[in-house]
Amino acid sequence: RVLNPKTGWIQNTNNWPYSAAGPDSPDPKRFPRYMDVYGENPRGVNAVRLLSKSGKLDPEGLRTLAYDRYLSAFAELVPGLVRAAETAPRDILREPIALLKGWDYRASADSVATTLAMFWGEEIWSLAQAEYPGDDRRAVYQRLIALPDARKLDALAAAIAKIERNFGNWKTPWGEVNRFQRLTPAIEARYDDKQPSIAVPFASAKWGSLPAFEAASRGNTARWYGNRGNSFVAVVEFGPRVRAMAVTAGGLSGDPKSRHFNDQASRYAAGDLRPVYFHPDELAGHIMRRYRPGE
Repeated sequence: RVLNPKTGWIQNTNNWPYSAAGPDSPDPKRFPRYMDVYGENPRGVNAVRLLSKSGKLDPEGLRTLAYDRYLSAFAELVPGLVRAAETAPRDILREPIALLKGWDYRASADSVATTLAMFWGEEIWSLAQAEYPGDDRRAVYQRLIALPDARKLDALAAAIAKIERNFGNWKTPWGEVNRFQRLTPAIEARYDDKQPSIAVPFASAKWGSLPAFEAASRGNTARWYGNRGNSFVAVVEFGPRVRAMAVTAGGLSGDPKSRHFNDQASRYAAGDLRPVYFHPDELAGHIMRRYRPGE
């Protein structure tokens, strides 16, 4: 447990508890090994990095941190790929490597480097898991770093070939690949490249993105569609009056005919949280209908 740490913040990203409050976190030496299953993860690294230098936050400041798209895992992985390419250059990889070398490791909808990194990351992730099956995330990240240079470069070549096969050109912006789509209320959703969808600038949490959007190609789709991650986001400030803002993936209705079936999709993709009406006076002008028991 962490109670009222001097840092003024507590964070959790489904990682270990030993970075929950920076220097005020529990000491791992005081606990048995089985208390921690997954270890630290890149998302936790990113959260601690941001919170350690944030100072006092208001709701908007916290919202800004919550939507930080820095991919801390690639900040570790990409330099090794670049060194491998400089040691053993391959003509076909020169331009992609140059693009990744100049990348700031931030996901964005118009970024080709994000697309390259994500496809390459999935290639090396599959390699690491195939060779070392199991669910030890700490070991996976170390194996990714330790992959032989030739395999890192082969994986980038395979990633480029896959992007070109699915999209016609490896210079495809991330927003063209990474999409939000809600067509039906079914729990097992279906996806269709020919139907409307929305570009999402976020990335998978496993690469360090705080706004988590777990996407992949679905069946016969070329595009990646998200079905896990931040299903909702909320920022709350407690006090004499509660202030809050939130957003839900898609909408709050399960009826495709309802105006609220997908009315928050664009807000979700933009990180544009809506006000939460908590006090009675805040509801003025927003009430569609009233109900009293017995009516």
